[in-house]
Formats: sequence, structure tokens, C-alpha cells
Amino acid sequence: MSTLPVVVAVDGSEHSLRALDRALDSARRRGAPLRVAHVRHHLAWMPPGAPVVVPPPADDDPVLADARARVEAAGTAGAGPSAQYLALDGAPGALLPELGAEAQLLVLGSRGRGGFAGLLLGSNGMTAARDAECPVVIVPPPGREVDDLLPSEPGARVVVGLKADAPDDATLALAFTEAALREARVQVIAAYPWPIQTWVAPGDLGLPVYDQDAVEHETRTLADGFLTAHRTRHPEVPVEVRPAPGDAAGLLVAASKNADLVVVGRHRRRLLAPARMLGSVTHAVLLHAASPVAVVPPAAAEE
Repeated sequence: MSTLPVVVAVDGSEHSLRALDRALDSARRRGAPLRVAHVRHHLAWMPPGAPVVVPPPADDDPVLADARARVEAAGTAGAGPSAQYLALDGAPGALLPELGAEAQLLVLGSRGRGGFAGLLLGSNGMTAARDAECPVVIVPPPGREVDDLLPSEPGARVVVGLKADAPDDATLALAFTEAALREARVQVIAAYPWPIQTWVAPGDLGLPVYDQDAVEHETRTLADGFLTAHRTRHPEVPVEVRPAPGDAAGLLVAASKNADLVVVGRHRRRLLAPARMLGSVTHAVLLHAASPVAVVPPAAAEE
């Protein structure tokens, strides 16, 4: 049985070259082959009546040639994965998610060569994160500043968000797998709302009183229960559970500072919203996190 590759899309931009470096590292750690794809979309934008320009074959594609040279140069420092180079012609928004159908991971830069300079995340990356069948890792540009709301001890760290009322096993599984591969600890961010908003019936004399320490303890207890199976599968991975009051997106973005990876889940489909969605927390983390972000699709049964 063949091992599925780690797939990365390149277009010659600095964003995609950072994604290539990340994909190469991931392929090495996973013992997986590397597949480098260049989606050439200029034909899709040719005006009617314009002369047809035949793109060069994959062997002569300058973007893939540069990527090959970068991979081969990195391989001189140690054994590298086997690599395949693929040139595709069409719309990236349609073809990039399809690349995830036969991949362990799909790795993309935060935006491509054609993106506007002010964009935090290009539309193709957003589409792939929403539609691909495998986890999608988005590599941000260096130097993003985030609030230091959750200072952490130094050391390799994979951050994952956990909803105590709706845990996502696929997201937790990827976080533990990545932590094991990177000899990192898992930092679980379990956000809880505070202050708790309640409805009061007309005529009631006062609001119910909630003890924040009790809410935090309950959140930690629930989180520890959901993590038991993953701890059993990865006993070598240290785990840090951080219950914290506030907005989950803001806490995950803050935790991304100096992290190796932030892992978030993609929205499950809803009865009244059957289309695939990213969800507001995942969307915000993709736009603002300082570290690479992995978006994990739900299990097939949940889709």
C-alpha cells in the first residue's frame, strides 16, 4: 500500500516558497513522498479572441524548476523524500482542493503571486481550506504580531482548540500526531464564556451567581476526559490544558505566538446550511495567527 504524499502548491512567490519548505519538512517527518504542483491559471483569464499561448511542459516550467532546485539543495543536508513535480492548467480555486483528494496534507502559502499586497489570506487558500478532503496547512508570512495574552514556556508546541461542549476527535488526532512528529507538547486551549450571559424572566429579583473557578474546573475536567484516548495513543506527548475565559479565536491567535502549529477544525455541515463552511473561529485564526495553521476536515460521517 503506497503512502499518500504531502502536496504543496507553488507559484514562484515568497509565500509559496515558505510553504514548500514547510511541506518538505512535513514529508521528511512523516516518511512520505513530496508532490509539488504548479497550477498555471493564465489560460483561464485570456480574453475572447486572444491568441492561444501553449504553456511549457512540466519539465520546462520555470516555477517547478526553481522548486526542484530548492528541494534538491535542501536534500544535500540529509536524506530527503522522493519528489514529484506536476504542472496543471486551470483555475487554482478549483484545482487546489482536488489535490487534497490524494494527500496526507496540502500545504499552501498565505497568498499567491497574484494576490493583493494587503490581503491576509488569498482566496485560493481560503477555498482549499474549506473544500479539500485532507488537512490544509496555511503558512503565514513572517513577522505577524499577536497579543501576548497566553504566555507559554519555551519549547516546541502544537496548539489546538477544544470546545468542551462539542469536541472534534479528528482535530485532536492531528494535533497529537504533529506533536509526536515534532517532539513537541500539545497545548489545548479550552475557551469558556465569561461573564456568563443568562436570560432573566420578568419579575425575577436577580441574576444567578456563577463561580468562575467552578466553571474553569468543569471545563478542565471535560477537556481531560476528551483527551484520554489521545493521551493513550501518544503517551510520549506532553499535554498542557489551558482553560481560559474569552473568545476562542482571540485566544488561539494569541497562543500562536512562537508555536510550531495551530490546529483548528473545519465547520461541520448544518441542516439549514448544507454547504461547506470554515466557521468564524477558524476564519479568524487563518487570517491572524502568527504560526502555520492546519484546518482539519470533519470525519466523512460528520460531513
